Amino acid sequence: MKITENFSVAEFDSKDGSIMPTDVLKNIIALAKNLQVLRDKIGKSITVNSGYRSKKYNKRIGGVANSQHLTGKASDITVAGRTPKQVAEVIEQLITEGRMAQGGIGIYPTFTHYDIRGIRSRWN
Repeated sequence: MKITENFSVAEFDSKDGSIMPTDVLKNIIALAKNLQVLRDKIGKSITVNSGYRSKKYNKRIGGVANSQHLTGKASDITVAGRTPKQVAEVIEQLITEGRMAQGGIGIYPTFTHYDIRGIRSRWN
């Protein structure tokens, strides 16, 4: 199911094949709409490495117990030709402009974490 011009629900599915709960899907739709703003700004495709995670899958990969991924509010993304820091900087700019939702931004060696938790949180 396509939810924005460039994102489909399948991109955010848990990697263990678990069914996405309805309440999680609502969050995924909101998250995808925010990522579409980023996509439109940078003009390059975004790869969602991790979106929704089932509790079982999150535990298996060592995710924190209160991960935003469990509720469908988080994504770990990459953009070809952009470093994780560069992606984070564009997200920060779009949040400041009020075009993306406030939330968490984490900079990792190979990806950028963005979530829509509603409060500012930053880490690297």
